Amino acid sequence: MHVVAAPNSSSIPVNVGVVLDLDTKFGKIGLSCINMALSDFYATHASYRTRLVLNPRDSKDVVGAAAAALDLIKNVQVQAIIGPQTSMQANFVINLGNKSQVPIISFSATSPSLTSLRSPYFFRATQNDSSQVQAISAIVEAFGWREAVPIYIDNEFGEGIIPYLTDALQEINARVPYRSVIPSSAGDDQISEELYKLMTMQTRVFIVHMPPSLGTRLFTIAKKVGMMSEGYAWIVTDGMTNLWSLTEPPTIDSMQGVLGVRTYVPKTNELENFRFRWKRKFQQDNPTIINAELNIFGKWAYDATFALAMAIENVSMGNSSFSKTNVSSSGTDLESFRVSRNGPHLIQALSSTKFKGLTGDINFVNGQLQSSVFRIVNVNGNGERRVGFWTPKSGLVKELNSAKRSTNSTHKPNLGPIIWPGDTTFPPRGWEIPTNGKKLRIGVLVKSGYSQFIKVTWDPNSRTATSVTGYCVDVFKAVMAAMPYVFPYEFIPFATLDGKSAGTYNDLIFQVYNGTYDAVVGDTTIVANRSRYVDFTLPYTESGVSMIVPIRDNRRKNAWVFLKPLTWDLWVTSACFFFFIGFVVWVLEHRINEDFRGPPSYQAGTSFWFSFSTMVFAHRERVVNNLARFVVIIWCFVVLILTQSYTASLTSLLTVQQLQPTVTDIQKLLKKGENVGFKKGSFVEGILKGLTFPESQLIEYQTLEELHDLFTKGSANGGISATLDEIPYMKLFLAKYCDQYTVVEPKFRTDGFGFAFPRGSPLVADVSRAILNVTQGEKMNQIEEAWFKKESSCSDTNTLVSHNSLGVESFWGLFLIASVTSISALIIFATMFLYEQRHVLFRFGSETPFWKRIMILSRIFDQKDLSSHTFKKSELEDKSKNDSVSISVAGDSPNTNCPPSPSSYSNRTEPGFVFLTNQGRATENGDLTPSATASPEIFPSSGRHPIELANTANSPREQLE
Repeated sequence: MHVVAAPNSSSIPVNVGVVLDLDTKFGKIGLSCINMALSDFYATHASYRTRLVLNPRDSKDVVGAAAAALDLIKNVQVQAIIGPQTSMQANFVINLGNKSQVPIISFSATSPSLTSLRSPYFFRATQNDSSQVQAISAIVEAFGWREAVPIYIDNEFGEGIIPYLTDALQEINARVPYRSVIPSSAGDDQISEELYKLMTMQTRVFIVHMPPSLGTRLFTIAKKVGMMSEGYAWIVTDGMTNLWSLTEPPTIDSMQGVLGVRTYVPKTNELENFRFRWKRKFQQDNPTIINAELNIFGKWAYDATFALAMAIENVSMGNSSFSKTNVSSSGTDLESFRVSRNGPHLIQALSSTKFKGLTGDINFVNGQLQSSVFRIVNVNGNGERRVGFWTPKSGLVKELNSAKRSTNSTHKPNLGPIIWPGDTTFPPRGWEIPTNGKKLRIGVLVKSGYSQFIKVTWDPNSRTATSVTGYCVDVFKAVMAAMPYVFPYEFIPFATLDGKSAGTYNDLIFQVYNGTYDAVVGDTTIVANRSRYVDFTLPYTESGVSMIVPIRDNRRKNAWVFLKPLTWDLWVTSACFFFFIGFVVWVLEHRINEDFRGPPSYQAGTSFWFSFSTMVFAHRERVVNNLARFVVIIWCFVVLILTQSYTASLTSLLTVQQLQPTVTDIQKLLKKGENVGFKKGSFVEGILKGLTFPESQLIEYQTLEELHDLFTKGSANGGISATLDEIPYMKLFLAKYCDQYTVVEPKFRTDGFGFAFPRGSPLVADVSRAILNVTQGEKMNQIEEAWFKKESSCSDTNTLVSHNSLGVESFWGLFLIASVTSISALIIFATMFLYEQRHVLFRFGSETPFWKRIMILSRIFDQKDLSSHTFKKSELEDKSKNDSVSISVAGDSPNTNCPPSPSSYSNRTEPGFVFLTNQGRATENGDLTPSATASPEIFPSSGRHPIELANTANSPREQLE
C-alpha cells in the first residue's frame, strides 16, 4: 500500500517506509497521525518540491519487523523508515539502517539500550526511558523510602532501564534488594508465584516497568493476593502511564492508589485542534474502534513525520537511487543490498532540524530528543489525578511555576494529596515485617562474665535456653516498645549444642551478614571493621575506652607539709610583695609619721614588721597618709584571700585522704614491661597491639572478680598493673570496687554499644529513632538503676581525690591590683613632693651635678614635713607640756634630769646649709626666724666647696637638752 502526500506535476516523490504493528490499536493510531502530519505539512508548504510517499508494512513481531525493513530497503529503496513500534524490533532494524545508510526514526522505541548501538542513522523521536529515573528516585527520596524493588518485563524494553534506575536510587542511598523479572509470556500462575515471593520480603515499594498488556495483568493479580492494600507503594513508569488510554476500566479499578510518571505535554490551541480533527478522521477510518484517545506516541509520530519531511526538503533528492556495495556473488541476502546515496546528507539535515511541534520543541541532539517535564499522577476512581510535576531544574514541585524544590526526606513532599493503596492518605512506611509468620531471629552471645549486660539461662535437662536477660535486653525491649509498630522477634543464643559460646561478637556479626540471624542484641561495640558486614543503630551507651589503675593514699606525712599548699613561685611572690608593701608604706609615712622615723635599722624593722604583721592583722603602727591608708586597705584584702586559701588548702591536705593513681601514662607500662589486661573477646586487644604491646604483656579476663584478682597480684606476680576497657564495663567495675581503682587517660574514641542489623535493613532508621526516645527519657535511668546501682558498694564511684598546690596563676589578679595601687600611690606622692620643692630645684645652677641634686632632694625627704597636720598637733601638745613644766619649776622645782623625747632628735639640722623660708630669710645655723611660716627649704651656701653635714648645738630645742 502506497500513501502519496498530494503530489503535483513538479514534485519529486521520495519513498519512506513505515513499519508498525497495524493490527493493534497502537499501530493504527500511529499510522493515522503520520498520514495527518503529511497532509498538514504539505497543506502549509504547498510550494515544496518534495513529496513523501509512505510505504506501510505490518511488523507483527521482531522477525516481521526485520523482514519488512529489509524489503523496504532492498526492494523499495526507501530514503528513511519511520518505526518500528517496539524496542526489540528496533534493535535489528537499526543495524539494517546503519548498514544501508537509511535513517531509522522511531517514535515509540524507548529502551536506553538502543543508544548503546551508537548508530548515527538512528533517531529517537520519543523520550528515552532513562530520562524518567530521576523523577522516580525523587519520589522515593521524598517519602523517605530506603528500599525499592523493580518489577520489569524480561526483554530489551524492560531490562534497558534497570541500570539507570539502580544508579539513580543509589544516589539517594536507596537499595535495590531484589529485581523481579516477569517473562513476557508469563501466565497468571507464574505472576502469582512471583508476587507471593515479594510478599515474604520486607520491602513494600515496587517500581513497575512493562507494557500495559502485561502490567494490567500484574495489578489484577496483585489485588487478588492482597498487595494493593494499605502499606504498599506502587510506582509505574511512563511505559504504562503514557498508554493508560488503552487500558480497560476494570483494570484501572485494580490499580487504585498507584503513582505514575508521565511525560508532560502542555496544552495548546494547535494540539486541541489536532486532537479534534484526528479523532474525527480516526473514527471514519476505523469505525470498529470506539472511544479511541490520542496518546503521546501519536503526537510524537506526528512530530517525527514533520521533522522527516522538513529534512528531506532540505536535501537535494535529485538522485534517490542506491549504490552497489562490493559483495561477492556468494554473499547472503543481507549482504547484497545497496547503500543509500542520500543517507549521510539526510542525517545531517535531521540533526539540524528545529521546530515547535505538538509535543514541544523538537531538536535532535545525538539523535535523541532532550529530557522534558514529567507529570506525577495518582490513580483514583475511574482515572487519574495530577499531584505534581518533576523538572530537571526544580525536582518535585506541586505546580510548574513553583521554584520550591523538595528532595529532603525529612520534609513533607512538595506534592498534592495522594490516595495510597488501601484508600488511605498516610504514606506507606516502605517496608513491613514479612507476612509469612516468621519472627525476627535476634542473636545473643553466650558469655561467662559480665552477666549484667547479657545472660542466657539454660534448662539443665533439655539444654535449651529458658530466658535471656540483662541490661542490653531490657534496653532492646524498651526500644521495641517505643517503635511506632510491632513486629515479632525471638532471642536465639549463639551457642554450641552443649550450651557453650560459639564464638565472639565478630563471629556473631558475620552470622548476621550471611543471613543466619536477623539482628544482634548485646554489648556489641560499634567499630569500623564490623560495619563492613552489618548496619548499626545509634549507640545507647556512653562511648570510649579508657584505662583503669589502682589508687593509693598519697598524703604527705613530713615536717614540711605546711609548705605544700602553695607553690614555690607563690611563696616567693608573696614574700617579695610583703617587702615591697613595707617599702611603699615607709616612703609614704616617713616625713609625717613618728612611727616610721628614727635610726635606719629602726625604720627598716618598723616598715617590714608593719608589712608582715598584716598577715595576722596585728600591726599597731598608725598610718596617717591617705595614700598609705589606701595601699594598706588593698593589701589587707590580698592578704585575707591568701591566708584563707592557704588555710583551706592545708586543712584539706592534712585531713582528706589523698588518693592518687599508681600509673598515669600507658607508655610507662610499655617501657617497664608491666602487664596490661583486657576483656576476653574484646576489640581492645587490637588497640593494645596497635600500641606495640607484646603478647607476653597482655592478659585476658572474663569476670569482674577475675580482674580484681589480677590487680591484687600485681604485674610482678603474674597479675596486671592496668587494664583497658570500655566505659560501660568500667562503670560496672568501679561501682563494685570504687575505693581501690580509678580511671585515667588515655581515652580512645568508640561509638558505644549498638544493635546490629543486616546491611540496608529499613529497621535501622526506626530503631535508631526509638533509641533516642528511650535514652532521653526516664526509662533509661530506671534500667541503669536496676542493673548497675545494685552492684555499687560506694556512695560515689568517683574515688579519685587529688590535691594541687595553689600557684601564682590563681592570684595574679590580686597581685596586679596591689601593684597598680602601690605604684600609683608612689607616683602621686613623688609628684606632690617635687611640686612642693620646685623652688629648690629652680635654684640649682647648671654646674650642679645630677647626683648632687638627688642627694639634696633625699636629704629634704629625710626631714620632717613640719607643715603636716600631724606635727602641728604635736607642737601644740609640746607647748602645752612646756607650759606645765614651767609652772612646775616655779613652784616645786621638780627633777628635770630625764632623757629627751625621740622626736627631739628629728628636729636637728645640719650646718653648712642655708634654710630659706618662703620669705627668703634664714640663719646660718638653720634656726628659723620668727617670721618663718612654712617648711624650710635646703639650698647650698655660697662657696665652691661641697657642703658637709655636721651636728650643731645652737638649736633652741637642743639647748634644752
